[in-house]
Amino acid sequence: MLNVPNRRLVLAHFWLAFIAFFIALLLGEWQMYVRSPLHDWIANPELYYRSVTAHGSAMGYVFPTLVAMGFGYAIVELALKQTLIGLRWAWLGFALVVIGTLTAMAPVAAGKSSVLYTFYPPLLGSVFYYLGVVLVVVGSWIWVALMAINLRAWRRAHPGATVPLAMFANNAGAYLWAWTSVGAAVEILFLILPVAFGWKQTIDAGLARVFFSWTLHAIVYFWLMPAYIAFYTLVPRAIGGRLYSDAMARLSFVLFLVFSMPIGVHHLFQDPQVGNGVKFLHAVFTAMVSVPTLLTIFTICASVEIAGRLRGGQGRFGWIAALPWKNPLMLAIALSFIMLGFGGAGGLINMSYQLDFAIHNTQWITGHFHLIFGGAIVIMYFALAYDLWPHLTGRALDSWRLMRIQLWLWFVGMMVVTLPWHWVGILGMPRRMAYYDYSHPDLAPLAVSVIITFSGGLLLLASGLLFLWILFCGHLGHLATQPPFRFSTPVHAGARIPAALNTFGLWLALMIGLSVINYGYPIAQLIGTPNTAVPAVPIR
Repeated sequence: MLNVPNRRLVLAHFWLAFIAFFIALLLGEWQMYVRSPLHDWIANPELYYRSVTAHGSAMGYVFPTLVAMGFGYAIVELALKQTLIGLRWAWLGFALVVIGTLTAMAPVAAGKSSVLYTFYPPLLGSVFYYLGVVLVVVGSWIWVALMAINLRAWRRAHPGATVPLAMFANNAGAYLWAWTSVGAAVEILFLILPVAFGWKQTIDAGLARVFFSWTLHAIVYFWLMPAYIAFYTLVPRAIGGRLYSDAMARLSFVLFLVFSMPIGVHHLFQDPQVGNGVKFLHAVFTAMVSVPTLLTIFTICASVEIAGRLRGGQGRFGWIAALPWKNPLMLAIALSFIMLGFGGAGGLINMSYQLDFAIHNTQWITGHFHLIFGGAIVIMYFALAYDLWPHLTGRALDSWRLMRIQLWLWFVGMMVVTLPWHWVGILGMPRRMAYYDYSHPDLAPLAVSVIITFSGGLLLLASGLLFLWILFCGHLGHLATQPPFRFSTPVHAGARIPAALNTFGLWLALMIGLSVINYGYPIAQLIGTPNTAVPAVPIR
């Protein structure tokens, strides 16, 4: 079990993360309701965009950042077996995230910053919204620094030893986030804030979008890092199996470092300020980022098969029936992989320069990223919380039946929400619209699909509420002595790991180098092009 100060730190991160998540979940369901045939035209559509901004900012920046930070602090003690270095700095980072969240959300709630989570220049929100986002990012950078410091201290104490997989993967996620967040930070500090402070009246919206694309897609892989750590280091142990390959797991994480950065321009396929050559280059690298995911699917499926056979499963498929399906982590990973498969298939359309024209800025996009993040990733956040909770509270968390119900509600709800979005997106329904006139003959056939998505949202709300209830009951449960926490053991425990898969120097150099190659030219070209700035449009 973690020591008491660190337990409090991790619990603080998790509780704030899941509370922010549930508030954002409520906002998302309200948005589906007001744009459905069940609700009349809202007199002030700005309320819708206010809600979208709060929902996206909480889900995209606050929730996953806090989960990654809290999980990372837990991993330091659980995997490295050492007391967290820099506990006071960790609390400072948490405080900055809290202050930043409140600072950013106050103007959003007041209707002063309905710029969506993408900042959407040349729209301009309150300066406090952007300063709040900066504080959240700075708080997360403190976490990045602490992860590097703690790993370095462990290496000094264990010269030549193999870094535990959980910590290796955790630091890969930290370094990815540090570099990923640079794009949005540059956009805010050098393009948005000078205008928000009134020092300038114009903004280069095209250049701002390129800098944000630096962050826009790579942030998804920062979101998924805790989920993938759970795939590799929690699930095989929880279901009574072994990790198929420690080396392949490490390779997957370092490949995310290399390939997840230089791909963001595929979000700008329809933007004229970026040339076709750059768009083609990013399309190629977007395809390459599927490699670590395919490695993960193979490795985890092999690990699950090992568990089934160790439990007595025979024949080609008999091991599937032998798996512990009543275990919430077994159920979570199965449902996560199903959603990852559907979401990944949709991503193949998004990365195609030609096919993207058909679904750009339609509800297809909304369905895709909700299925990946809200579906495949978030369901594993639930699973890792369930796995860690007894070790954080010292109390039993044994309501497996409620956990399974909660996971099924989330899975069914997410599928009911996202699959119709894909369908209506193919038919051309735009996203980010506050209202649709379903009396129009072209929109009338879509009304049923929109009502279905709203119904799916109700299931998600029920699942989110049940999740919080399970965790809350975990704090009130009976005290129980917990066995020492352990991560998954590989099949070939103690096998030699190549030096390249035990350090980050090579992979960080490739990450930075490829980013400079893929972004250097369009950024330099836009900076060198005169008269590209347009008047900012402040939100009053």
